Amino acid sequence: MSKKGIANGLTNYGDRDFSLYLRRSFARSMGISAPMLAGPIVGIAATESGFNNCHRNMPELVEAVSRGVLAAGGLPRVFPTISLGEVFLNPTSMMFRNLMAMDTEEMIRAQPMDAVVLIGGCDKTVPAQLMGALSANIPAVQLVTGPMSTGRHKGERLGACTDCRRFWGKYRGGEIDADEIETIEGNLAVTSGTCAVMGTASTMACIGETLGIALPGTAAIPAVHSARLLAAEASGRAAMALTAKPITPRQVITEKSVANALRVLLAVGGSTNAVIHLTAIAGRAGVKIPYALINRISDETPVLVDLKPVGEGYMEDFFAAGGVGAVLRELKSLLHLDTIDVEGRTLGERLEDKGEWVDRKVIREFADPVSKVGGLIALSGNLAPQGAIFKRAAATESLFEHEGRAVVFENLEDLASRIDDPALDVAADDILVLKNAGPKAAAMPEAGYLPIPRKLARQGVKDMVRISDARMSGTAFGTVVLHVAPESAIGGPLAAVRNGDRIRLSVAKKSIELLVSAEEIQKRLAEHVRPDAPSRGYGALYHRSVTQAPDGCDFDFLR
Repeated sequence: MSKKGIANGLTNYGDRDFSLYLRRSFARSMGISAPMLAGPIVGIAATESGFNNCHRNMPELVEAVSRGVLAAGGLPRVFPTISLGEVFLNPTSMMFRNLMAMDTEEMIRAQPMDAVVLIGGCDKTVPAQLMGALSANIPAVQLVTGPMSTGRHKGERLGACTDCRRFWGKYRGGEIDADEIETIEGNLAVTSGTCAVMGTASTMACIGETLGIALPGTAAIPAVHSARLLAAEASGRAAMALTAKPITPRQVITEKSVANALRVLLAVGGSTNAVIHLTAIAGRAGVKIPYALINRISDETPVLVDLKPVGEGYMEDFFAAGGVGAVLRELKSLLHLDTIDVEGRTLGERLEDKGEWVDRKVIREFADPVSKVGGLIALSGNLAPQGAIFKRAAATESLFEHEGRAVVFENLEDLASRIDDPALDVAADDILVLKNAGPKAAAMPEAGYLPIPRKLARQGVKDMVRISDARMSGTAFGTVVLHVAPESAIGGPLAAVRNGDRIRLSVAKKSIELLVSAEEIQKRLAEHVRPDAPSRGYGALYHRSVTQAPDGCDFDFLR
């Protein structure tokens, strides 16, 4: 029988009794009484950082979780891990998601705890924590920091970061001046918390609640709302309950709960990044997410939530409208109801509760959706033999069936140096193509939302078809083909695209085709030279071990 509490996972000195004696001695140096040391221990993974604005409320959440643990008779122990603040990391936070997952897994496993509460929020932190928790597989509860509340500008609500991009587009197009964009800058992100729209952070929060690893009703509570602290306290109590009757992450996150999470991702019009993250999380549980499954579920799952970047509302509206619970009740006939959550309830038991009032302006009925089909699809074709992702809910419908001339950028530097060049040979019906921005080439930054060339933006062009092996922010919008696999750096067909080639996008056929003969593509790829790889440190490990987007960009030795 495994040891519990302070006796769990003793430091190896070759003498177990001495190890326990020494551990108790050092624990008592922290002012912890012997009776407290005799009980269950709940770890609290705290990800506060001066470089992570989304986690500014972490101290309050840690205190509230600790309060819940203490009230239930346990000993809370806070420990730090890596924190990933999306906009403060170079080259991109995606590069460090797997490092945070490793940190989380190893600290959970190495330290004496009977259960753990994982507090995250900003885009990559929640998937990293869930990946690590699944691999460590001790009882775990996910708690998110919650979304920001909106700001105001000239009578209009503003929320990071869909409005960031919308106004930046206006600035690039000459519709607003430098003084106004500076004023807007100070009003886009005005509270603690994650982006105020259904971006990656909020999508992952909804996924966590649907999977059952986060408590019901906790995904959408605003960061500054008192209910967020109540959720934190309840998460501490739930973790304590798991020390008596353990339910492990692998019992909660299963093939069925992953399928439920996919449905919710599609119904909320969620982030394209969530496909990569959910695939990586599922991979730690031995569950695969083939792109054919995404398309099948997407074609039978309506978009029900009217939030930016797909619609008009913000996460604070989603919370007030009924949150994830209201969406689940609308999808009930499509869900696996026998999945269990961290409290031991089945999803069917949770949904027996009819819930409270639902704001149908924000969360639509199943029979009256925002769209009859899901927000995301996977594309395939000779340009993406292993697939690509397309967010049809945030794209321009008139571009769904489009053929155009390729305007090619070889890498991120080439894009930055030429996109606004007045001499750039580009027209509104062309297709912008970015190479060498995939996982091995550049750690897959959110560069797939290529800016509209300035000279076209000033002519009033709002959208173009854009294709890359990069990602885009979950807060972004437009007709953007992402996650092209295999990536160009390793010799995927994207590497063969040249200026002037014709490319055809068909949303109806779910295809993306380079209109060049197979023989010519192979001839070009035979001449392809891979970019230089990092030679040391974590960068070298990342480049050597990261998988392609259809496998979640996890490390091959961790799946």
